[in-house]
Parts: sequence; C-alpha cells; structure tokens
Amino acid sequence: MSVPILKQGDVLIASIQSALTDRDLLQLKDELAEKVGRLRSRGVVIDVTALDVMDSFATRTIRSIAAATRLRGAETVVVGIQPEVAIALVELGLTLDGIATALDLEEGLDVLVEVMEARRRDR
Repeated sequence: MSVPILKQGDVLIASIQSALTDRDLLQLKDELAEKVGRLRSRGVVIDVTALDVMDSFATRTIRSIAAATRLRGAETVVVGIQPEVAIALVELGLTLDGIATALDLEEGLDVLVEVMEARRRDR
C-alpha cells in the first residue's frame, strides 16, 4: 500500500493511513529520501495517527527514515503517536531517540519550524 506524500512549502507530509508491510515501510523510506533531494525539502512530517500498533521493524524504519532524510538536508518530526502505542513502545524498550515528536500535524509543523531554525543557528 502506497503512503501519500504531500508537499506543503518546503515540507513533505507522509500520512500513514493503515498498517504497512515491511516492504511498504522500506518503499516509504526510499520515496522520502528521493523526494527530499528532488523537491529540495527542508522538513518531513510522518503522521502515524491511524496506527494502533508499531512493531520493532516499523520503529527502526522510522528512525532510519529520519536519519536518511537528515543526511539529505531535512529534519523529521513524527506526529500522532497514540497513547497505547507510546506505552507499548516504552514497555518494549523501543525509542525514537533523536527524533522530534508532536501530538498532531499542526503542532508537528510548529515543532519542525523550531527544529529547522535551531539547525540553521548551529551552522
């Protein structure tokens, strides 16, 4: 299942609508890394609001997406992690260390602006 990736200014928004296979997650990683460069995006928002489960592969792949897009020049924010998903991730010892998170898309876009501004100041 393909994940829609929308462009809003210099930000890409990937909204995961349902549980994805491992292959779908890897395809998302490849598409985002490619689009960040081609569209010269400075930020990526991954919306996982629709997910009620995130396994270790999905968590590792999201970390990998954030690392790949950062190497391509974009910051990543993950939004919409459901409470039960957050609790399960903590209980399993899975983390999204180093990746900004936010409650929803609106807050995620605000956080992304802050992260991008902080990165510019650090240069």
